[in-house]
Amino acid sequence: MRVALILEDLPESQVMLREVIQAAFPGIRVRCESTIAGALNIIHQFQFDLALIDLSLPDGDGTTVVDALRTQLPDCMIVVATIFDDDSHLFPALRAGAQGYLLKDQPTTLLVNQLQGISEGRPPLSPAIARRLLGHFHVDTIQENTVVPDDENLSLSERERDVLINLARGLNSADIAALLDISRHTVNDHVKSIYLKLNVSSRAEAAVRAKGMGLV
Repeated sequence: MRVALILEDLPESQVMLREVIQAAFPGIRVRCESTIAGALNIIHQFQFDLALIDLSLPDGDGTTVVDALRTQLPDCMIVVATIFDDDSHLFPALRAGAQGYLLKDQPTTLLVNQLQGISEGRPPLSPAIARRLLGHFHVDTIQENTVVPDDENLSLSERERDVLINLARGLNSADIAALLDISRHTVNDHVKSIYLKLNVSSRAEAAVRAKGMGLV
C-alpha cells in the first residue's frame, strides 16, 4: 500500500481515518477529499492502492465514487467507512464495488487491525457488518433490496435516537460523547445523519422534531 484516498467531509473524522491508515500501513501517502466532485477529480491524478469512502457527503452519495474507482482503478482496495450499518446502505455500496465495510464508531485499534488484514486476504468488515451479511444470506425471508421505513422514528438507528434525545435535552457534542462512551467525531457523524434523515438544519429544529416523535 503506497497511496490512499480518504473521502470524508468532517475534519475530525479525516484526521482519525488518516491516523488509522498510517498505523496500518506505515509510510503510506494519504490524500483527503471532502466532496464527491473532489474525489472524482483526484482519482484521475493518482494511482490509489486503498480508498476509504464515506457514504453521506455534502454533494451526494459516496457510492458514486465507489463505482468510479471500481471502473478506473480496478486494483484499488475500496472500503466504505461510515456510521451506517443498515441494509439500505450496505448492499448498494457492495453492489457498486466496495470490497470492505467499516463502521467508524469502532475503536481505532480494531479499525487498524481490520485494514491490516487486507495483506492476508481478509476483507475489512466490521463484526456487526459480517453478522448482517451472514444473516442476509442464511435467512430466506430477508430481501436484498431493503426499503427504509417511511416513519422517521424507525428510520433512525438506535444510536442516532440516543444522540437525538440528548441533543433535545440541550447537551453538546462533548457531553453526548462522554455519556454514550463514543468519540466526539462519531457524535458529529450521527448528528449529520440525523439532520439528513429528518430534513433539518439546526439543533433547535432537531429538538422540536424529537419532541414531535415522542422521544422526549
